[in-house]
Amino acid sequence: MIFASRTLCILTILFCSAVIPPAVFGQEELARRAQWQARFERLPEAGVRVRTLQENSGLARAGIVEGDVLLNINGASITSAAAWDDMTDALVAGREYRIRYRRGTQYGETSAVFDPLPFETHEGITTIYDHIVSDFGIRQRVIITHPEGTASPQPAIFVLQGLSCSSIENWAGRRSNFVRSIQDLINQSGMVVMRTEKPGLGDSEGDCSATDFRTELNGYETALKKLKSLPYVDPERIVVFGSSMGSALAPYFANKYQLNGVISDGTYYRTWFEHMLEIERRIKAMEGNDESTVNGMMNQAYIPLYYGMLIEKMSYQAVVERSPLLADYNYHDGGHMYGRPVSFYHQLQDFDVAGNWHRLAVPARIRWGTSDWIMSEADNDMIVDALQRAGNTNVELLKYPGLDHFDTIQPSMEASFKGESGVWDDRISGQLVEWAKDLNAQKNQRTGVYAETPEESR
Repeated sequence: MIFASRTLCILTILFCSAVIPPAVFGQEELARRAQWQARFERLPEAGVRVRTLQENSGLARAGIVEGDVLLNINGASITSAAAWDDMTDALVAGREYRIRYRRGTQYGETSAVFDPLPFETHEGITTIYDHIVSDFGIRQRVIITHPEGTASPQPAIFVLQGLSCSSIENWAGRRSNFVRSIQDLINQSGMVVMRTEKPGLGDSEGDCSATDFRTELNGYETALKKLKSLPYVDPERIVVFGSSMGSALAPYFANKYQLNGVISDGTYYRTWFEHMLEIERRIKAMEGNDESTVNGMMNQAYIPLYYGMLIEKMSYQAVVERSPLLADYNYHDGGHMYGRPVSFYHQLQDFDVAGNWHRLAVPARIRWGTSDWIMSEADNDMIVDALQRAGNTNVELLKYPGLDHFDTIQPSMEASFKGESGVWDDRISGQLVEWAKDLNAQKNQRTGVYAETPEESR
């Protein structure tokens, strides 16, 4: 498998397209992240092989060539995908990195210094690279964009990203339809937009793969408080837009901070335990197993595996040590799931997702794609039912034909699950822009709609 290096790119600033460092505002600036400027192949035993390498990159200047195998960075061995991802996230410009590598049968050592990533820019948009300090003492990057010349308080969009340890910044050559959707929100909404990098991502301090749920939630809360305090933001007209995991957190923020509305894309309603059981059942069916086989796997393996981790609050390693036969079914490492520590999920399991949805009193715009194999249609229907039972009829559920969980149009859930390329449709981001404008322009003057297709919602 070939891994493109996880990179970053960030900034411009006030009322012009110039790049002005955050230190101008009297803050000690965060170290700027760097990128490998290479593509790699993870090896099964240890290390990563350099597949392609940009000229004049830090690695190239250090004498590394295509085909070399990187084994150790600053004394830390590359023994897993998680270790490599952590090293990639922590790569900082201007620092010296000691690298041990293998070329054929020969071993060598060298030192490399990497260039800072270019800052993110948008035509006609002011881009501000600032940071917040969470209650846990972690300095996290926030990226704020707004149309040039903004003076009077403007409506805003607060972005909550998904589960994975992936930067929310855009950079040249990045291929992510979610990031493309964010860029269209920035460029087409005419609003202030705030993004927050998780600990250890972008220029943020910390380590994403070691960050628990409470710590991540607090970082977002600190960022939202900052957004509400900005002189060019109207605190009465802030919409929260959440994608995937962020979409399930959006009602919590809208309720606690009296926001103007929720835009939720690819969300869930039930507990994480229920979600994982449902997704395992769906995956096993898409892999071609018959229903009796799937049922047996659920009873014998996945219910005890996830009960041990999520309900009894154990690590996967501890669950498997207690029941060794589960090792054949557990594809997570001993202390992580999807790159996050088990402590993240222990806390998430206790988070009241359904209760926050049920208490939501402001308008909600919810989207689920018919090719989304990660989140279920049933959960989205349950949200609408819960809101309407509670008296909130200002809710729209859009079931977008062919949309998968990654903002891509696919012919089926199975095609998305298999990683087929799919296609982009401008209506994917256009719907989000339209909803944001509607929610912030017509506060408390909307009626509920239940839509089945993009056309019906317009």
